[in-house]
Amino acid sequence: MMTGLFISELERTFKRKKTAAVLAVYAGLLAFIWFFFQRGGISFFDADHDVKIDSLNSAPLLLRDLSFAITFIVIPMFVADSFNGEYTSGALRMVLIRPHHRVKLFFVKWAVQCLLVFLILCITWLVGTCLGKIVMPHVNETTFLGGQTLGTVGALLYSLKFYGICFCIFIAVISIGSILSVLMPNSILSYVATIGALIGSVYVSDKLSFFFSVTDSVFHELSRPNSEFLVNLLFPILLISLIINLFVWKKKEWVG
Repeated sequence: MMTGLFISELERTFKRKKTAAVLAVYAGLLAFIWFFFQRGGISFFDADHDVKIDSLNSAPLLLRDLSFAITFIVIPMFVADSFNGEYTSGALRMVLIRPHHRVKLFFVKWAVQCLLVFLILCITWLVGTCLGKIVMPHVNETTFLGGQTLGTVGALLYSLKFYGICFCIFIAVISIGSILSVLMPNSILSYVATIGALIGSVYVSDKLSFFFSVTDSVFHELSRPNSEFLVNLLFPILLISLIINLFVWKKKEWVG
């Protein structure tokens, strides 16, 4: 039953024109940014620290230039289309007419959104890593923010950890966006509300600035020894947002 729901959600997701359009825009941005990567040869860990792009640091730096698009364009549009668009169009009512448990359906939709972002990150990492090895200056070691000098294996592990933490942040963005998408009356307001929540989080607390500047925050967290960012901040936010999601999802009058 769960597998059938998951496959059905995947099919509906990839049949949407917005999904194809957003993926096409992201692919164009990926190619565009890589072109200037290659031409310029300079990127940034944050606004105050520039760095030369080389064969070992290209993957994290490529994501830095694309993370804004993922946070403020890709995820909000995907989530609004999935959680709100199907409801306002009536498609979700057709699904809920069948004897599907609401909690299962929520987790299936949430998991599909996470899978989409995971695939986007995998492609970005693969492009950044492979083209970095082929096009960018070859080095045996590179230095990241905080003075961490790493060799080939260390830089690879750093890159994977960097992408992993970014993925966790993006999951939190998906969870917050899904709450707002269920509460808003249409997809446009869902998208705007999600953007507003992400930007507004900066004014709530400086600790939430990672929602606005994802990769800059991750570079800083990885430069600190024994950082407990995931345990003390990100995972609690993710857990709380999922609990709220389940409560709202179960109380929402979907069919009527």
